[in-house]
Amino acid sequence: MDIAWTDIAARGALGIGLIVAGLVVVGLLIGAFVVGARIRRRAPSPPRPEEQPRRPEDGPVHEAREQREPDEVPRSDHRLTPHEMPGHGNMPSRRSSSQQRPRWDDGSGGSFGSGGQG
Repeated sequence: MDIAWTDIAARGALGIGLIVAGLVVVGLLIGAFVVGARIRRRAPSPPRPEEQPRRPEDGPVHEAREQREPDEVPRSDHRLTPHEMPGHGNMPSRRSSSQQRPRWDDGSGGSFGSGGQG
């Protein structure tokens, strides 16, 4: 047997291996497509127009804007833990007496370090 025949056989085996690997990849892609189609068939269909949410009879609900201010922390001789505070550590608030929105001073950009003009 000649060395040329072993080269040809090695190339042929490599070619066959690549074809088999390609067929495996194609099979996996087809299987993934089939599984995806089955899952999609089992999923609920989109809602019909009569099942869509409706606007309330008294009109659309609007956002309520109001200025809030924090409640005072109760005074005590010892340090309070969150479960001893009103609202269990969540900062309670109440409606502010002034409902005017705070505005920046003239000449100030409002950002930190903004020294005004210049």
